[in-house]
Amino acid sequence: MPEASKSGGAEKPVEAESAKLKWDDSNMKSSYANVCNVTSTREEVVMLFGLNQAWNRGQKEITIQLTDRIIISPYAAKRLATLLDGVVAEYEKRFGRLNVEETGLK
Repeated sequence: MPEASKSGGAEKPVEAESAKLKWDDSNMKSSYANVCNVTSTREEVVMLFGLNQAWNRGQKEITIQLTDRIIISPYAAKRLATLLDGVVAEYEKRFGRLNVEETGLK
């Protein structure tokens, strides 16, 4: 279904395939995370990102410093999963299989 956009006071239909996507990164920040936890409800998916700075394997308790929380809809989560599957598949094609079981991550 075409969307309507205002231009000069008149509404014009805008076809989805003719619309240009512009990425505005003027307010973007970059963060690094080596830990991610994901939970969900019917309405949202919550991703928590943070840093594990524990260097000793024998620790009884490890504190993860959480740095970012991203909340998205289940539909956006499904699209994100599809995008990440493609990125990981391309990475493995170029650099070899990633075996997360070897690193202790699950």
